Amino acid sequence: MQEKSLNSKDSKQSPQSRLQALGVERLSLLGKYAQPLMQTYISGYFDETSVSEQALDKLIKARLLWRPDEQEALCLRPGVNGLIASLTEDERKRQINADIAGQLDQIRTRVTHYQDAQYRGDYAASEHHFQLLTEKVHDMTGQFSDAIASLWNRLNSDFGFVSNLADKIRENELAQKQLRRLLDGFELIDFNEMIELAQSNGALRKLLVSQLQVSISDHASSLLEVQKRLVELMARFRQQQERVQLIASMSAFLKQHPNFRVGDYANRSKVPELVNQAKPIIANAAIGLDRSSDTEVLAELVREIPIEHQGQIQIPQSGGEFELVDESLLQAREQALKEDVENFFIAILDTAPGEDRGLSALEYLQQRQLDWDAEIWLFQVIAEFEGLATEFRCSFILEKCTRELDPFNQVDIIYDLNLRVNQGLVLK
Repeated sequence: MQEKSLNSKDSKQSPQSRLQALGVERLSLLGKYAQPLMQTYISGYFDETSVSEQALDKLIKARLLWRPDEQEALCLRPGVNGLIASLTEDERKRQINADIAGQLDQIRTRVTHYQDAQYRGDYAASEHHFQLLTEKVHDMTGQFSDAIASLWNRLNSDFGFVSNLADKIRENELAQKQLRRLLDGFELIDFNEMIELAQSNGALRKLLVSQLQVSISDHASSLLEVQKRLVELMARFRQQQERVQLIASMSAFLKQHPNFRVGDYANRSKVPELVNQAKPIIANAAIGLDRSSDTEVLAELVREIPIEHQGQIQIPQSGGEFELVDESLLQAREQALKEDVENFFIAILDTAPGEDRGLSALEYLQQRQLDWDAEIWLFQVIAEFEGLATEFRCSFILEKCTRELDPFNQVDIIYDLNLRVNQGLVLK
């Protein structure tokens, strides 16, 4: 009875459990026979004498080994070969998968399954389909990351896994074609279509629109940088190839003509046609004024020169009498202002000796009832003080009375001036 219950339990095992058991079994085969499989990756064929017939049969049934032809030796499956190349970062065998169209078809189909399962109310199936959809999207972006990493490794090594310069150029051209296919694959991803597929589902919008758009944008910018570096490397390789070909051709020529001596080509009167390809230089010409025979010809040439007619320039006339009168009045007012300021300085000197209070400029203006604007008066006092000679300026002390314009800035305004005699200098 116990054996029957166990058999019935095994028969009711879910597909996921059977898949998990099969995967664990074949992964364990990879670990168990890692050394002969790695040797097969390096040599290209599997040594059938290194394992038993039973183990060999297991490796073939596990789809790790296969025989392309009956007369050929066993070798690794393409998937296993690519897995080892990706794990070991072997750029010689790593292949860039740019089949974006097929992956997008699988994503569309998986989205349809997910939406149908949600419409039926089968939440377990919808969750399973969403998990597969997430894996498919991550696989697609992961392939982009692996492809970019492979291209960067080629750039950082300057294609060092190839032997000569011609191979480097061919590898560079191959990398540029692969990069072009990846960029073409990016153009196949239509985010408007992804928005329509996601509809109002928040999880699908986050997966197919937000995350995918950020990943594709980052990968596209990285690929553009890779493309710039590839073009720079190709230009460098072409220059090196030209130099190598020139040296190789020169070496072959010297072997064929051992008595060849380089001549002084600059001093040759006859240059070979192959070298003499430059266009003739037109010498600079000038008018020969010392040749009287060409006077008539030169005169005719001068007559034929077109004359540029310019309009008559009107000379501005001087202003009327009122302008002169206005200017004289202005000068008179300036002179009067200057004399009043000088009288202000004389008044300071006429103060009683020993009085150190000084005199305010605005108070003097009010006391004398002078008809000047306060601001103009203060400016003129400052200008008169600054215009004094150094020995006379030392006889006065000018203090500026200021106040702060606003508490939120540091602008000070001069509202008055206090002028007094320098008593210390007078006592001396």
